[in-house]
Amino acid sequence: MPPVELNAPLHWRQVDFISDLHLQASEPGTYALWVQFMQNTTADALFILGDLFEVWVGDDVLDNPGTFEAACAETIRLTATRLPVYFLHGNRDFLMGARLAQAANATLLQDPTTLHFAGKRTVLTHGDALCLDDKDYQVFRSMVRSDAWQREFLSKPLSERQHIAADIRARSEAQKTSGFEYADVDDFAACELLNSAFADVMIHGHTHRPATHTLAGGHARWVLSDWHIHGAHHRAEVLRLQVPATGGDAVFSRLPPGDCGPMS
Repeated sequence: MPPVELNAPLHWRQVDFISDLHLQASEPGTYALWVQFMQNTTADALFILGDLFEVWVGDDVLDNPGTFEAACAETIRLTATRLPVYFLHGNRDFLMGARLAQAANATLLQDPTTLHFAGKRTVLTHGDALCLDDKDYQVFRSMVRSDAWQREFLSKPLSERQHIAADIRARSEAQKTSGFEYADVDDFAACELLNSAFADVMIHGHTHRPATHTLAGGHARWVLSDWHIHGAHHRAEVLRLQVPATGGDAVFSRLPPGDCGPMS
């Protein structure tokens, strides 16, 4: 089944894409850089392609206005007063729901979605569903994306859900330190998805391997950077798709977040 479609308004000239910020209170540097970017981007629209949060255990984390999650929602809401903000579920924040979208005045898109902007048809996805070699994860993904599992999980007390999420994060970090290699997107599956959408370009995150891949049939796969402003690995990048002021086809640029504001 082809992806749902989003037609950009004619006045859009530049669009920003980010993903995999894994926002959490324990990493204030990443959060501060993200807030600065959100306040200053000159884009006509912003797309967050999953894993904005390190974990999201349910929209009821917004019940207390003093939480880190509530502050993030408010940042998005303030940005959305200037430009539309869209987001997708990631593998860490797939429980983001309608209440968060309403609080942030943002639009939760289906994954995948085909964006029609500046004459380009571009498939937007988090990317995890295309990592087919990670068979254990695909089984896990099918389970946690089911309505039955989510109803049962969300029925648990918030404190219990937070404890479960902390345990999952600890196991994930242990895998990273052991040298575990995560599966990459399957290029054949990516091409199939692009063909079903009559699109030539895909943008996704998830793998933390920012690159541009040329696929069969003239297709391209643009992989977004994760954001991490702590320790030895300092990485953050925005992918901008922009129509040149002089006219012509829209072009992609990879920019530091600080270069996306009025002075970029």
